[in-house]
Parts: sequence; structure tokens; C-alpha cells
Amino acid sequence: MTMVKNTLVLALLGAVAWAFGVSSVGAMSHGGALPRVPQLTIEVAEAAAVACANYAKQQEGWRTVNVAVLDKAGDLLYFRREPSSFRGSIDIAINKAWTATRFGFPTRALGENIVNREPGKVHGIQFMDRLIIFPGGLPIVVDGVLIGGIGVSGATGDQDEECAQAGINAIAGKLK
Repeated sequence: MTMVKNTLVLALLGAVAWAFGVSSVGAMSHGGALPRVPQLTIEVAEAAAVACANYAKQQEGWRTVNVAVLDKAGDLLYFRREPSSFRGSIDIAINKAWTATRFGFPTRALGENIVNREPGKVHGIQFMDRLIIFPGGLPIVVDGVLIGGIGVSGATGDQDEECAQAGINAIAGKLK
């Protein structure tokens, strides 16, 4: 009876392996794991946002900022708002992170390379809901894989982008 059970289990494992495209049951049972893909955690997202906010506070003459960190799907993972920052910057920070996550490159690039390349010509993309075409949103990329985005708003666009980079730099060692 035990032999029959073992045969049935192996047959079942073989069917599952075939369904998932695994070449043999041995690959499933002997370490044929999928490659590890870095992912943002709430703790890492918080570390980026805190580092970013602290960086802005350390700069002379900068306004306080709002910081949004989104996961690879473009969903809000962490948000930090300084009490003295512009409340209108809340949505801007989130949308900067969303734009960087959805397109995979800095928000600055949309303005410089798409919208502003041919002044006076309407491309249409600049009218897309949530799209931000000025600096302050950066994708978070690890080993060539997009894992999220960070958006900062409240200071100037260049300062927002510098701050976002400081947030990414602060978490670089935690994303491998």
C-alpha cells in the first residue's frame, strides 16, 4: 500500500511540475528555487522617506517636503508629511512617485525629453491624469529591476529630486 501511495504522490508532483513548466520533480524538490527579486518593505520605504525628509531639513533655505514611496505596482507603500509642508504637495509627491514607477525613469525626463523637446507641439501625454513632468520623482531600481518609486514635493523641483536621490542612497545597501 505504501508503494501505491508513493507512486500516487510522485504522479501528482509530476503533474504539478508539468503544469508549471518544471522539467522534473527533482528540480522542485532539490533547490530549483526562483531567483530572488528585491522588494521594497515598509521598513525600507520608511528609511528612504525619513532620510529624504532629514536631508531637506539639513539644507539651508529649503522648505520642508512631503515624501511618497510606492511599490513596483505603483501603489502607495509609505508616505511622510512634514507638518509645515504645503498640503497641496501631498498629491504631487504621490503622483511624482507614481509617474517614476509607471514609466521607469525620472519625472524630469518626461518634461525634458517628451513634452519640452518640441515647444508648442502638443503630445497629449502631458494631459494624462497623475502624470508629472517636472523634477522630484525617481524610480527605485535594483540590479536593473524596477521595484518602486519615490516622489518628493514641497521644495523646488531640483531640490525635490536631490532629496529623492538622498532617500534612494540611504537605502541602497538594504535592497540587495
